[in-house]
Amino acid sequence: MNEFQVEITTPDGAVDCFAVHPDGDGPFPPVILYMDVVGVREELRNFARRIAGEGYFCLLPDMFYRLGPQNFDLSKGREEIERMFAAGRTLEMPMVMSDTEAWLDYFDSNPVATGPVGAIGYCMSGRFVVAAAGTFPERFGAIASLYGVGIVTEEEDSPHLLADRIEAELYLGFAEHDPFVPENVIPELGKALDANGVPHAIETHPGTEHGFCFPERPGYVEDAAERVWGTVFDLYGRRLKG
Repeated sequence: MNEFQVEITTPDGAVDCFAVHPDGDGPFPPVILYMDVVGVREELRNFARRIAGEGYFCLLPDMFYRLGPQNFDLSKGREEIERMFAAGRTLEMPMVMSDTEAWLDYFDSNPVATGPVGAIGYCMSGRFVVAAAGTFPERFGAIASLYGVGIVTEEEDSPHLLADRIEAELYLGFAEHDPFVPENVIPELGKALDANGVPHAIETHPGTEHGFCFPERPGYVEDAAERVWGTVFDLYGRRLKG
């Protein structure tokens, strides 16, 4: 496995990214792993390594680069958790789409990563990957969003309003119990995708809570997390490798 750090320049500065792909010159289908609000850490690097192990070039950007290095120790309690969420609130949709364009440009300049792009986002970034599919429809072929928050809102930039532009196939996995995802989200999201003929699957995993995919979280559910990986790799195999 070939893994390294790379800086990618955006209009707002340089993003430090963890990159990993199989040994050799490829080319390999590119995948962007959008971090959750806890930020880049070994747990997510291991996710990137797992994606690369299936034959992809995976890029994991530090989306908090505008704030400088961020490390959150959630065992410190409420104050640290509030600091983490405050960092998350600094990420607005236009800036993340601008960053996404820079990451796509990086793939364009790298012969080791070619073809339709995949994306996967958790929690905070569930909305960003859906928005990316609608903002760059000609680039993204497969999108996976896990217990994404803010996908359906009353704001003008709500990601579900981009459904008429999406060309990628989407997988949207949700927890059965999730206080961050209101009850209207899944039906309204499904309605928007159906109305625009977007190929997609929406799945609610029984017996799970928000964060069930992360092995280092108390709410980790191995069976559900492994089903997610299987579904995602099936999607990527069809839409990125095919």
